[in-house]
Amino acid sequence: MSAAGDGEDGAAAAAADTVVLEITDAAASPSSAPPPPPIPVSALAGPLPSPTVLAVRADRSRLIESSSYFRALLGGSFSESGSGYVRISCDLGAAVQVLRYLFEPPGSFAISHHNFLPLLEGALFLAVESLLVDCERWFRTVRSRNPSMVVPLDFIIEAWFFAQKHGVTFVEDVCPGYLAQNFVQVISSRSFVHIPYDLLCSTIESPHLTVDSEKQLCEAILSWISASRQSCEQSVSNSADNQLSLLSKVRVCLLPLGFAAGTKRNCFEFGNNAACMILNLLKDSLQTLLYTVTDDNLDSYRIRLTEYSKKIVLSGCPQLTTQFLYISALPTDLDAVFKRTIVSDVNDGCLNHYNGLVKKAKTLSFRNVRIVDLSKCPNVHFGAAILWMKWAFPELRTFIASYCLLFQFEDLQYLLLRCPWINEINLSIDTSVILSKYSIISSRSEVRRDVNQNLSSYYMQSGLYGTSVNPVFSNISKLILEGRNDITDMNLLEISMLKSSLCYINIKHCTLLTDDDGFSYHKDEHAHVMAFRLQELHLEGCEDGALCNFVGSSLEYLDISETVVSMVSFAPVIRRNSNLSCLKTAGCRNLLFEQGEVQSTSGNKYGRFLQEITSTCYLEDVEMGWAFCPVRVDDLIPSFSKVRRMTVGLGTTLPENILHALPEICPFLESLVLRFQVISDRVVRNLLESSTNLQVLCLHYCLGSLTSFSFQTMAPALRILRLQWVTPWITNDDLTILTQNCNLVELLLSGCKLLDSNSQEIISSGWPNLACLQLEECGQITLDGVDSILDCKALEEVLLRHTGRGIGRTIITDAIRELPLLRKLALDLCDASEGGYDTPNVPEGKMMRSVRMSRCKKSAAAARSCFVEASSSSSNPKPVQHRETIVLEWSSRQLTTAVVEERL
Repeated sequence: MSAAGDGEDGAAAAAADTVVLEITDAAASPSSAPPPPPIPVSALAGPLPSPTVLAVRADRSRLIESSSYFRALLGGSFSESGSGYVRISCDLGAAVQVLRYLFEPPGSFAISHHNFLPLLEGALFLAVESLLVDCERWFRTVRSRNPSMVVPLDFIIEAWFFAQKHGVTFVEDVCPGYLAQNFVQVISSRSFVHIPYDLLCSTIESPHLTVDSEKQLCEAILSWISASRQSCEQSVSNSADNQLSLLSKVRVCLLPLGFAAGTKRNCFEFGNNAACMILNLLKDSLQTLLYTVTDDNLDSYRIRLTEYSKKIVLSGCPQLTTQFLYISALPTDLDAVFKRTIVSDVNDGCLNHYNGLVKKAKTLSFRNVRIVDLSKCPNVHFGAAILWMKWAFPELRTFIASYCLLFQFEDLQYLLLRCPWINEINLSIDTSVILSKYSIISSRSEVRRDVNQNLSSYYMQSGLYGTSVNPVFSNISKLILEGRNDITDMNLLEISMLKSSLCYINIKHCTLLTDDDGFSYHKDEHAHVMAFRLQELHLEGCEDGALCNFVGSSLEYLDISETVVSMVSFAPVIRRNSNLSCLKTAGCRNLLFEQGEVQSTSGNKYGRFLQEITSTCYLEDVEMGWAFCPVRVDDLIPSFSKVRRMTVGLGTTLPENILHALPEICPFLESLVLRFQVISDRVVRNLLESSTNLQVLCLHYCLGSLTSFSFQTMAPALRILRLQWVTPWITNDDLTILTQNCNLVELLLSGCKLLDSNSQEIISSGWPNLACLQLEECGQITLDGVDSILDCKALEEVLLRHTGRGIGRTIITDAIRELPLLRKLALDLCDASEGGYDTPNVPEGKMMRSVRMSRCKKSAAAARSCFVEASSSSSNPKPVQHRETIVLEWSSRQLTTAVVEERL
């Protein structure tokens, strides 16, 4: 009896300690349906029986103990306090998550971005204090857990809106810092444009903001603004104020000049002010920085560096000096006097206080930085910059300084000694315009006057001048020196000491290098074994046997352009190398024949060339010339479905149906070069409309009936357009339409004889960010001078040939002074308004690589001009014969002036 009695008392007690919660979703419409039968809390982990109403049986004391809400409801003076069945109305999903949190074992329940907001909402509504603490702890650790994004951007945006609505301060505190820390990943998300203004503003203002460059930040803001303009979420006035506020946070003096100029297309006032500030800074950046140091207002000139930075990209900033590098890494608590001393030291190239700086800032380093890019930064003192990298980036792995003409071999030695952990270096410059096949009439050299006079003394002060490279301390695996015609055999010998680590070296067009056998050479008896591992092979100019003897099967890049390679040796290579992604065969006429005999390979045991490729490779980069015979579209799709870059040249004729189907055959096509092909409006228009990734379109000497209709369509991705002798009908109106439809950085026009001096203004205002402009036989564009062309401040390459006799004598000096990034200039002497051009030794420009001036043979029919009038039976002028080319070419140390028999 007593046992039974005890059992009944226990059941009653258990029943008294249990309550059924009928939870109705507050967002659902009222329903007269009876409530569902109660389920235990343990069943909440599975599918729920109803989406709007739920009855849950739970422990009353646990609820009262954990929640202020239930403590008041079930243990207070409310009528429900003694009831075993209680009705509440709230967010059903939030209530379910809270009950799971309260009753599931701690090890089986975890907070994640999937359940955080329901948990937080439920914790706030039901006043579960412990859950609020756990939610805050989890959310704060999200930011510190990993420097890369671990939660979706959509979640952060939703959490921000929730926090603002409910006043959750810890969420509002964490969101901006989290987005700032992961900003590089954030801007790649499709949801970036949906970030609310106040969150984006707080993110940009965060000291943890991490970007690769100021350009990247500005691009992100402009993208957000563009999306905001199309949205109706904000009033027009408020939206405009917000846009100005965001753009004011960009450090415009750190933007690349070309990018700043380009923003004038859509944000003229901002872009114009940014370009003017950069150009003004070029005039005297030292005094500007000294003034800002004195005023302790350096933020606008600091490169954004944080503990989360992985890449520093400063390419294309001619205004950037070494002082910018140092002030960006200086601790903020250093006194202004010491900062001013450092700025002055760096300008003098001596750094007498470097050790003091390292000592004062010994705890400061950015260990996550792996890549530094200083390309096209002509005003950086590289000796001091190398010390900056050694001090600030102890884990740096890749250094890029392409198109930095004044970077000398001593700088490379110094870099290897000071930063031995670096494993990739790119120092490429523009290759020489004078090739060995040209006939040089005369040549002389002189030391350039603007060569760095402090270089030798700087390294002597450092105690490292003339020190040989120590291979023990060098990990260099990849070294690119392309175009460096100041690298000698002795320099190469010193580089060869890196043989234990060096896997890739590019010395293409290093014209001072010879095949001198005076240096020791050890033949590797196992060279044929190494061939199996080769991933890239260039055989330009080699005989057929070079490929016949190749037995490798790991090739990814194969260039046999302009060789005598035949199908006999080529087809087996294609069969063995299924990983081939880049194939260049332009100019390989022997692919059509078998071992030099005039015998077509079609139908023989080797099969058609394209069949070999179709059955073996998935190409991304292909140059087609001889041996590409007409084929069906279906035959091309399998092997060309991943092609991004394609060149079709002489020896191949792709029919119109294939050219029209290219967007379908190559859905990822980014670059297309067509030479000597038959094209039409239908083909070009379809390419521009359907190839949404197309950035480069080059049409050279193509036949067909193109009209202005071809380019009367939007092509927002197009950046490079080259029209060589294919569009003689282009007028200023056509140019205007073109500027509205695409945002070009490179334009080449040949044979556009209807253009005039007004074309300059159309080009310069329509494409203010042009980096390359080449105009040949284009009417009278330069008849009134080149003022508008010089307004394109980002120009790096300019070619003006047969464009009108109006170019002044001082064009070279003017161009160097007005265009800080100019590297290559090509002119025709027949366009000179005063008969010739002055040729100074570049007293200011540090980027200039070459100047070419062609001289024409004048005919009796054109005594005063080289322009020959078109005959009545021809729509094009006769080709002009050129007698010679005067070439001025600068290296890091000297200026070479040569007269070449050919037209370059």
